[in-house]
Amino acid sequence: MCMLRFPKREGPPRVAPAEPPHDEATAAALDALGGRIALFRVFARRPERAHGLQGWGRYYLSRQSALGLRHRELVIGRTTVRCGAEYEWGVHVAVFARKAGLDDGQIRSLVAGGHQDPCWTDPGDRAVIRAVDALCEAHDLTDAEWRELAAAVGEEAAVDLLLLCGWYHAVSFAARVLRLPQEPGTPAFSDYLA
Repeated sequence: MCMLRFPKREGPPRVAPAEPPHDEATAAALDALGGRIALFRVFARRPERAHGLQGWGRYYLSRQSALGLRHRELVIGRTTVRCGAEYEWGVHVAVFARKAGLDDGQIRSLVAGGHQDPCWTDPGDRAVIRAVDALCEAHDLTDAEWRELAAAVGEEAAVDLLLLCGWYHAVSFAARVLRLPQEPGTPAFSDYLA
């Protein structure tokens, strides 16, 4: 069972996101990132940083990744929960959860349950969640966990899962440490704890 172990942090953002009107370089960086959410606006304060991050995201948030949309969102959802990054979790739930075919029970399980919950009927879903939990706890997979994951999603998708989980640790650190408030219209963990 996944238990949220991080207290919610309140207060103003530690780094103010870039506000409009944006200069040409900042606007181009935001366009490259694909949005105007607060986290992107912090990244775009240094357009070079934003462009560097965009290259990574272009692969992992596209159909080029060996991980399909559903498994990608399971990795991101579970990793951001495990890191206590409510901001990033809320953005992904609001934008991608339904597209990935996740229902309320499955979203609830990502927040406060585990791979053994009855809502996870697909062995691939269970293997992905179990792998993310192992990576967050042990920073490794046992031979049995690796075999289960690779059998469920394939070796290339398993490698992409390792990198995506690590990437969303970094994104979670940034969102959490920066104290970004929830984006309008995005859920909070508490919306799925009742």
